[in-house]
Amino acid sequence: MTLRRNESMTSGPGSPSRRSVLATMGALPVLMTPTPSAAAATVIVDPSAARQTIRGFGGMNHTVWVSDLTPAQRDTAFGNSEGQLGFSVLRIPVHEDRANWTREVATARRATELGATVIASPWNPPAQMVETFVHGSQTDARRLRYTMYGAYAQHLNDFVGFMKNNGVSLYAISVQNEPDYAHDWTWWTPNEMIRFLRENAGSISTKVIAPESFQYVKSFSDPILNDPQALANLDILGAHLYGTPYGNFPYPLFKQRGGGKELWMTEVYHPNSSDSADLWPQALDVAEHIHRAMVDGEFQAYVWWYIRRGYGPMREDGRISKRGANMAHFSKFVRPGHVRIDATPNPQAGVYTSAYRGGGSQVVIVAINKGASPVSQPFTLRNNTSSGVSSWLTDASRNLAPQGRVSMSGGSFTGQLPARSVTTFVTG
Repeated sequence: MTLRRNESMTSGPGSPSRRSVLATMGALPVLMTPTPSAAAATVIVDPSAARQTIRGFGGMNHTVWVSDLTPAQRDTAFGNSEGQLGFSVLRIPVHEDRANWTREVATARRATELGATVIASPWNPPAQMVETFVHGSQTDARRLRYTMYGAYAQHLNDFVGFMKNNGVSLYAISVQNEPDYAHDWTWWTPNEMIRFLRENAGSISTKVIAPESFQYVKSFSDPILNDPQALANLDILGAHLYGTPYGNFPYPLFKQRGGGKELWMTEVYHPNSSDSADLWPQALDVAEHIHRAMVDGEFQAYVWWYIRRGYGPMREDGRISKRGANMAHFSKFVRPGHVRIDATPNPQAGVYTSAYRGGGSQVVIVAINKGASPVSQPFTLRNNTSSGVSSWLTDASRNLAPQGRVSMSGGSFTGQLPARSVTTFVTG
C-alpha cells in the first residue's frame, strides 16, 4: 500500500479510498442496546487440543513513506515492559533503490535486539528490471521482465545479505507485496508467481513468503498450493485481510496441501484508516479481528500496517492507542512459540474467547465482550491445576489495567468481563 492512495490524513469523515471501503466490508460493527446479561455458556479450554504455533504480532516500518520510529518508539513497540506493546514481528520494505536500504537498519536492529522476528516485502524490483504493459484500463502497468527473474532473485538475496551484515537476520522475504492490487507498484499473475517460485525462489537464502494477496484472494494462492514444484520453494503463505469477510478466513486447501508451511497475515489495518485509533468502542473491532484471524483463519502471525499512525497501534506522539492496547492484549502475553489450543470461541452473542498454551502449564486466555452489558463468564481448563489467574483489562477508561487475582478451583474460575472490553487472563 502507499500513503497517498490508501489512507486518509484527516480524522474526520471524507471520501473514503477504495482500500478503506474494502477494509470495512468484512465486519461492520453491530450496535447493541443495553440489556441484562444472559447466562454465558462455560468456556471449555483444552490444552491438549493443539492448533497452530504462534510466531508473533507486530507491524510495518517504512522509512521512505513515513519517518522512522525514534529510539524511544522502537522500545515502546518491541519492548514488553509496562507501557510497551510487546510486538514480536517487524515488517520492513525491500526498497528498489539500494541507496535506501540503510534507512531500515536502525529500527530492524533494535527490534532484533529486543527479540523480534524481522520480515521484508518488496513493492517494486529495481527500475531496470521492470517493463510497462497494458493491464485493463491501466496503460502504464508494471511487471518484472521475464528475462530478469534470476536477477530479481539475486536482488532479494542481496538485501538479505545486506541486513545480515548490519546485524539483522531476516526470518523471511516476500516475492511481492500485493501482486493483485498493484496500480502503484508491480503486478504479478499467479502463473508468473508460480514460475518464479519454481525456477528462482530456491536460490534465496532465507524463507520465502508468497503471494501476499491484498484480500486473501484464494484464486491467487490456490494455483501455488496445487503446484508441487512451486510449493516446494514456498515457506510461508502470506495474506492481507483488507475487507476479507470473516467467512473467507478459513482456508481448507491450505490445511490440505500446506503441510510444513507457515500461514501469516502480513498486513492489515482495521476497520479503517480514517478514524482515530482511540475511538471507543470501535477499537474493539481490532481485538475481534485478531480473534477471528487466530481462531477462524488459524494464522500464525498478525502484522499491522504502519506501527505509528493516527489510526495505528502507536499514536504520532509515541503513546499506545486504544487500537494498540487491543493488539497488546495478544502481543504482550501470547508470545512466539505459544500454541493456540481449543477454547469455546463464542460462548454468547458478542463474547469471543481464544486460548494459548505457553511454557509448562501456563495458559493465556483473551476474552472480548463487545456487548453493552457486563458478563460473568465461567471458564473451565481441562487438566490444569493452577491456583488462580492474573488479568489485565482494557475498556473505555482503562488500558491494560492489572486486575485482582481470581482464584481457581478444580480448573475453573469466573471472569468478569465489563461491557465493551477486552481482558487477558494468565494462569499461574
